[in-house]
Amino acid sequence: MGRIVVEVTLENGLDSSYSIHCNALVDTGAAYLTLPNAWRERLGNLRELDKVEVEIADQSIIQGVICGPVLLNIARFRPILTEVLFIDMQPEEGSYEPLIGYIPLEQAQAAVDMLGHRLIKVSRVDLK
Repeated sequence: MGRIVVEVTLENGLDSSYSIHCNALVDTGAAYLTLPNAWRERLGNLRELDKVEVEIADQSIIQGVICGPVLLNIARFRPILTEVLFIDMQPEEGSYEPLIGYIPLEQAQAAVDMLGHRLIKVSRVDLK
């Protein structure tokens, strides 16, 4: 499967004067919206909800912090209130690669079009 990168805007859910505009990699193997710890201050004073152990792609275990609420706008999909997982990330070629996991994708009614390598709108919310 090819890489799907989408434009996102994030705001502190309680203070919209703090925001981030960036591109993020769609990663259906990840659960959360995941950002580098280096960006945490850019979203202002978010409530720390939990500290968690995170298994990353190379199967190593690192520490992460779940904070919220944040208002996430993924490309042309409806904005959602969600949580963000902050982890220590290493920049590649001078920039970070935020991840959008399956939880915010489902909240925004976005699904991966495997043939078109893009996100598409889900017409119905699944409650089964």
